[in-house]
Amino acid sequence: MTLPSLFVAHGSPMLALEEHEYAHFLQELSRQFMTPKAIVLFSAHWDTPDQSMTVDDNHSTMHDFYGFPEEMYKLTYPVAGDLELNKEIVNIFKKNNLNYVPVQGRGLDHGAWVILQKMYPEANIPVVELSVDSKRSPKEQYNIGSMLAELRKEGVLIIASGGLVHNLRKLNKAEHPDDWAVEFDNWIAEQLEQWNLKSLFEYQHKAPYVDQAVPHYGVEHFIPLFYAMGAADDERKAKRLFQDYQYGNLSLNCWMFGSVSDS
Repeated sequence: MTLPSLFVAHGSPMLALEEHEYAHFLQELSRQFMTPKAIVLFSAHWDTPDQSMTVDDNHSTMHDFYGFPEEMYKLTYPVAGDLELNKEIVNIFKKNNLNYVPVQGRGLDHGAWVILQKMYPEANIPVVELSVDSKRSPKEQYNIGSMLAELRKEGVLIIASGGLVHNLRKLNKAEHPDDWAVEFDNWIAEQLEQWNLKSLFEYQHKAPYVDQAVPHYGVEHFIPLFYAMGAADDERKAKRLFQDYQYGNLSLNCWMFGSVSDS
């Protein structure tokens, strides 16, 4: 069984409570392929200079946000880790000379559990969370993802959680999405569909409205895209599954990389 890798926008933490088109899409997304034996998830909300990885039997739920309704702080996603998968990933990192840090007791941040509780509400699929590093080059981020490509053939679902347009200072109450956000997303989509790594790796200089879409203080939300792409480097196929916006320009999108096979 081969599974794809996914880039999934997690939007606002309120996604955990919201019922709208994107929430419903995520609820249906897991039905598009076989149930994975485990999930490896790169989260924008774990940005570290060394490649970090959760190594827990069971995960706690981080409420790493403030100013939200009390109900948000009562939500939990009590899911198991996967120590055997941890060992396999460690072997992969060692083989590729990638320094890594095992982390116990951290729990899953909201970049992970908010989307997982939509996709797999029963919390019955083991999860290993991995950090991203916004200081690395896009090529390095892509290469780390590519190290894990073989896991997809073992029935492991690789998810990278972030947001292509994620500028909290630009949010507004506009009825329609801001033109600059749409133009940026469309440019990214064109490069992804062509698997144009040269342009994507230089997005900071080539993409339209990049300063608004990916501000320097929010780049960690964009870069999970490269980890997800790298995990499908063996196939280099991209398909946009969903696109919408909240608050004028907060991009809610999902991209699937690679193919699905039952064999």
